[in-house]
This record gives sequence, structure tokens and C-alpha cells, in this order.
Amino acid sequence: MTDRPAPDDRPAPATGHPAPADNPPTPTTDRPATGRTTPEPDHPHDLVGIGIGPFNLSLAALAHNIPATPDDPRPLAATFYEQRPAFHWHPGLLLDGASLQVPFLADLVTLADPTSPWSFLNYLRTRHRLFPFYFAERFHIQRAEYDAYCRWVSEQLPGLHFGHQVDAVRWNAERALFEVDFTQLDPDGEAEALGRAHTRHIALGIGTEPFVPEPLRPLAAAESVPVLHSADYLRHREQLLAADHITVIGSGQSGAEIFLDLLRARPEGAENIHWLARTQAFAPMEYSKLGLEHFTPDYSRYFHALPETARDELVPRQWQLHKGIDADTIAAIHDELYRRTLHGGWPHATLTPGVHVRTAGRLANTRVELHLEHTQQGTRTRLTTDAVILATGYRERPLDAILGGLDPYLSRDASHRPRIDDQYRLVLDRAVTGHVYVQNAERHTHGVGAPDLGLAAWRSATILNNLTGTTPYPLPERTAFTTFGLTPQPPKIPAQAPELIPLSQSV
Repeated sequence: MTDRPAPDDRPAPATGHPAPADNPPTPTTDRPATGRTTPEPDHPHDLVGIGIGPFNLSLAALAHNIPATPDDPRPLAATFYEQRPAFHWHPGLLLDGASLQVPFLADLVTLADPTSPWSFLNYLRTRHRLFPFYFAERFHIQRAEYDAYCRWVSEQLPGLHFGHQVDAVRWNAERALFEVDFTQLDPDGEAEALGRAHTRHIALGIGTEPFVPEPLRPLAAAESVPVLHSADYLRHREQLLAADHITVIGSGQSGAEIFLDLLRARPEGAENIHWLARTQAFAPMEYSKLGLEHFTPDYSRYFHALPETARDELVPRQWQLHKGIDADTIAAIHDELYRRTLHGGWPHATLTPGVHVRTAGRLANTRVELHLEHTQQGTRTRLTTDAVILATGYRERPLDAILGGLDPYLSRDASHRPRIDDQYRLVLDRAVTGHVYVQNAERHTHGVGAPDLGLAAWRSATILNNLTGTTPYPLPERTAFTTFGLTPQPPKIPAQAPELIPLSQSV
């Protein structure tokens, strides 16, 4: 995948003329789509978004052209900053054929506004691919296609500023505004200019970062040792395939997909792959229809209302809701292993769950020795390998660094984490009249749905409804058949239409 579409595929730039029928409406705004925007304090933004991943991109798309307040018909003055030069969504994991684990309806906007010009279906329409998609009958699209769709939105939507690194956020009590200091970066990532934006509200969407287990951090930081996180897999794939022995660590979807990709690429009888996991099994993800209701707004509200101690105990037990493996991927791995037994013998591939890495060290500069312990047997062993791929997931980026200037105003829980209310706002001192909304930094308060793409549009709509004090996006009161907890929720079933009278009886 390239960072931008091929020249012939590139969407037409926004202009002041009416949009062609097969393109989204031209944004009606006088804000530039590129470059640096540093308004004076007398003309502040309504919203500054920090980070442009899928969640803040969803917020930007839904914020496009909605009024700021009921008394002010102008579009919401929103701008978003991202330090990367362009939109990228897990580029190291865009393996051929890898699919999203959510349906295509979980795009940036559809579950809040199916009529939005920024929907995935409209993206297909502008690419003249709607009929091929229809006949493909795919409910789950490929990751590469989702990445291309998001990039299409990011290249057309105004108010997005890539190459802008946010350095600090402060509250200016005298002006009752937030101050956002940023550095504009050149194409090489070097500082080019400094700027400051003033805004009434902020949306934090700084995303997650790869998690490397403590015993392997020194090796992962050493350039000469092939120990890397799965986030960098595709960039190093050819180098990894040249290694004599490869070890994959991690039992989730990324670990499974990488193991399968390596297995298919290695010659029969010389696979030389180990796949290790801490979990007690290479388990399928919970994908039953009622199980998926844990990713509804109803469950998020229920989870938010639980005591802090109950929430903290619950999240680790729900790992199979979001850390398991797609059943089709498990089947594909088994099929490939079985195929390699057809002519006798077994593939040189070892799959061992229930194992954790105690320590790790370097051998002969380039090889790695892993000291392993089996959690159930209590046994220990050593494994020497030529390359290690850490499919060990991601962790929320800490907010403290970017919110240091707001620390005196922050309310924290017993574990020193920021408190977040049911409208996705940081709980701040009442002296701060603006709001700081967070996206995918609230698992401790809202549960396993926080990083789920299926809740992106809902959360963005909730934020915008709260920010404007209106309901530009009316949201349903009930979203699940399950009643979580002992507080009954009466079913809200839309009234049925009047019964139709057959034509022959109406004459």
C-alpha cells in the first residue's frame, strides 16, 4: 500500500463549484484544507482535535458543516492536528487478505449518519466500485480497503493538518479558552515553525502505542537484533523470512495472521516456526450475536455506572471479546498445517499456549535466547531463535505528557487515572468551562468497546451533541436486546405502520 492513491485514482480537490454527482458535496467552509491555522484569541476554534486516527477522523467527518450552536448558523469551527505526514492505519499489519473484524457499516459515520457523504458506500460510489462490492457480498472488508477509505476521507475533509505536532495544552482562565501549542514539521519531520491555537474545546485522539513486554524491551530497542513488534511486520517481512528460525509471541488476531503468513511462505519441511502465547489456548474470539452486544452503547453505559473496583476486575476477564482469534483464521491455520501432513511427516511448526517469557538475552550478536516458563506445568526451558515477532498488542498512550498543563484541574481515580464522564469528557475543575473529550483512552471507564471501530460514529455523535448543546445526530435510546444489570429497560419498539389493505379490497 502506498501513502496516497495512484494519480489516476486521486479524488478531485474541493472547489467552490457544485460537486459532480459521483463526488461528495464540496465542503462549504472558508477554512483551508491544508497549511497552518493559528487563529487569534478573539476568533477561537470551537474544537481542536489532537491526533488523526480513525476516531478523530470520524469526529471531523461528522463535525463537518454542523452549526456551532442553535443561535449561530455558521459551521462548527473545528481543526485537527496530526504529527504524521499523512493518514496511516496500522500499515505494518495490512497483510494481503486480512479483514476487519467488524462489518463495513462500522465506518467513520454510518452508524450515526447513514446519509453522510463520508460513508464507506459513498467512497465505493466515487470509485465506481459499488456494483462490484454488491456482487462480492462481503460484510467484512479487507483492512487495506478500510485504510484506503480513511485516507480518501482525510485527503478531502477540510480542517485536517498533518505534519503538526502538538506540544502542550493549557487553560487560559482570563480568556476562558484552551491554548494548544504545536510545531509544524517539514517533510523530513524536522521543526519548521511554531504555532498556537485557541479553542473552546479539545478532542484527544492520540491512539495507542505498541506494547513490548519488559523482558524483551532491551532487545527490541537494539537495532542489530531482529526483535520487533508486529506493528512493523510488513516493513521487515523479507528479512524475517530469511531467518532460519522464527518465533511469534502473542495469541491474538495479529499473532495468528502473522503465523499463518509465515507458514504459507516457508518451504514444507523447513518451516522452523514457534508460536507462543500466555493464554491457555489459541482461543476464538467471542462472536455470537448476543456476545457482540458488549460493543453497544447500552453496555458502555452499564459499564460506566459500575463501581471502579468492579470495572477493573471485569476488563481482564473479558479478553476473549476482543483479544481472541477470528474463527476463519484459526481454520485457515489448521488447514495449512494439515495440508503439510498429506505426504507424511509433520510440519516443523510448534504452537504452545500457556507460556510466558521470563527473561531474554542475545547470543552471538544476532540470535536470541528466550527463557520460558509454562504456567500450568511450572516447567522452564530455553528457546534459541533467529527472529522474534511480538504480537503483544497495544496500550493506550498516557495522557499525562500532553495534558501536563491541565494537571492541576484533572480529577483522578484511585489508580491515578483521569476520570471520564458518560459524555466522554475528562472530569475537570469547575473553573475550566471548556471540555476535553477523549477517544480510545477510556477503557477503564467505558469498557471493552473503547477501541472498537463499531462505536466510533456513536461516540463522535455523542461528543458533538454534547458540545453543541443540540442533537445534530439523534441517537436511539436502546441498542441491545440484553438488559445489563437489574435495572429493567422497557423495550422501545417503534410503532408499527397501519396494516395495508389489499388492493382488491379497496376498490
